[in-house]
Amino acid sequence: MARRKYNRNQRHVPATDRSFQEYTFSVPAQQTSRTELMRLVRGGEDSFLELKVKLSNPDRIAQGIVALANTGGGLIVFGVNDNMRVEGVDDAEAVREELVRLCREEVVPALVPYIDIVSFDSGRRVVALDVEGKRRPYRTRDGRFFLRVGAERREATREELSELLDEARPLGHENLMAVGARVEDIDESLLWSFVREFDGDTQRPALSAQGYPVGEVLERDLLLGSGVGDGLGPASSEVVPTVAGLLLFGRDERVAALLPRSCVTATRYAGDNAQAPKVESVQLSGNLHTLFESALRFVERYCDLWDRRPRAFPGRAAEASADAEAGPEADTDAPVAARANYHRGAVREALANALAHRDLALRDVTTRLNVFDRSVELINPRRAAGFTPAMQRALRYGVPQRLNPQLAALFSSPAYGLGLAPGGLPALLRDSRLFSGRKTELHLFNDEFRLRLHGI
Repeated sequence: MARRKYNRNQRHVPATDRSFQEYTFSVPAQQTSRTELMRLVRGGEDSFLELKVKLSNPDRIAQGIVALANTGGGLIVFGVNDNMRVEGVDDAEAVREELVRLCREEVVPALVPYIDIVSFDSGRRVVALDVEGKRRPYRTRDGRFFLRVGAERREATREELSELLDEARPLGHENLMAVGARVEDIDESLLWSFVREFDGDTQRPALSAQGYPVGEVLERDLLLGSGVGDGLGPASSEVVPTVAGLLLFGRDERVAALLPRSCVTATRYAGDNAQAPKVESVQLSGNLHTLFESALRFVERYCDLWDRRPRAFPGRAAEASADAEAGPEADTDAPVAARANYHRGAVREALANALAHRDLALRDVTTRLNVFDRSVELINPRRAAGFTPAMQRALRYGVPQRLNPQLAALFSSPAYGLGLAPGGLPALLRDSRLFSGRKTELHLFNDEFRLRLHGI
């Protein structure tokens, strides 16, 4: 079996006296040799090696596989006792078949097992299972997450689990269970106002007759929650909202507490760039409905929004006439810059795109709304890996590159109550350009997606 190089900088790797390089070999080999195996065994158990006399408890073995996979990978050797003496296993082929079953059926997501059977001159045979952790986080079938610390295995704490979930692929982050969330954290008035818009078009009976079952609607109707076997702890009947469910329908204070990175920092600068003095800076929090309305109010506090470009802006004609009468020597520099004007639909679509397409798997990049004298800028977390320049061009033609397709679909639905105009990003670009006479700027670098609207 070919050996892999290990990255010591990855997370969840506890301190150890031995490097995982002891488990890797410079020359790829199809099988683990006896010399290599005994060198590992003599070092004793640690964060990357577990020794078993036999395969007697499949549930505990599955937990050990999950622990190694979440800690970065390692080796489980069957047929070696606690004194590091080789006793061998009775039926190596049966052990191998059971390990294949455990990796495929008892570990979520399933692992591809790499298994060696090593024979000794005495006739004893040991089985070595090489565990990889390429798709972390892993859990057992009953929804439990484990880590390996030194020679011990234990369940992950809430903080460790949060870090593991951060490593999940961005496309699936919206479907992960919101750590610490409960059905009681859902704003029922917002949820039922959304669901009632579909009365008569679904197979669900009247909600009043059903007692308004929040958990059932989240899990079975909207796919925004999960119960037995899919939660974050031991199997239970309680439904846990997903990240998307909490963002869409969560109570404002609970969303701020459980998903602090979902907040938006809104800042007004007294100039045309971020080096200018700050006039006001606030942190907006809450569910997506609240965030959208709060961000829009912040923009309207400093800018004028129009449904279409007027022939003349109010007050501009009087200012021009006064300047003409004063003559060319008049000082026309006002101490306060005039309020900039923007297309209302373009601003609303820009805010909606920022909230619906954030990469919440990124920990240290937050969404920022910056209002300058002559432009409005939105900076959003967006992993640059895989988001090629061709995809950035495709965005302008309306080709979607959605991180959170389920969240975006419900967020843009008329039933959610935001009244977003159709057309998406292409409509935003067209309306903003026709209104201000300047193209909207789009840039992606340093894991940030930047959109700048120019005003007049």
